[in-house]
Amino acid sequence: MWKRKGNKQAQNGEGQFFIKLSKDLITTQVPGIIIIMKANAVGKKYSEVERAYMAGFLDADGAIMATIEKHQEKKFRFRVRITLKITQRDKANLIWFLKKFCVGHIRKNRGTHDWIVRDQKAIELLLNLISPYLTVKRNQVVIAKQILRKRIKSLQDLLNVARLADTLSRFNVRSKNRRKNFTSMIQEHFSPND
Repeated sequence: MWKRKGNKQAQNGEGQFFIKLSKDLITTQVPGIIIIMKANAVGKKYSEVERAYMAGFLDADGAIMATIEKHQEKKFRFRVRITLKITQRDKANLIWFLKKFCVGHIRKNRGTHDWIVRDQKAIELLLNLISPYLTVKRNQVVIAKQILRKRIKSLQDLLNVARLADTLSRFNVRSKNRRKNFTSMIQEHFSPND
């Protein structure tokens, strides 16, 4: 039904499981990852309770992360990506998010499971849906929305987005030791004559 291209580990099925989605049914095929949907249902109407429920999970057990990756097809050879992640020990709630919002995938991570959304349009829609109900991550959502809405037309635009990505990464406590300084990474890539 749905298929997902992944890294070599995912293609080899190492430590991951696949779940096929139909309108009413989820069935497990291979251990490791729960697969994304065919159609994006994020634009559908959701009740206030459902939006607040997701906001609570994101506030408590979620992360909004920004990364800047080298990308040869982009004008300035970098792309900006926002990732939304909610981590739980029990995957039942994450399966509910996957079925309800029809975006992302679930990945087993040591003793926990992560619902990960990387689709930029879906993330923007999700953040718009739940932002009125967030408390802890409200500032992160503001920064993430600025990153998502910024069109990179010049090197200065890219540097401004990199600064926003650096600001967003400071909020993520678990990534303190792994945090990259995206602004300096981009500045090092371009010579002063460019």
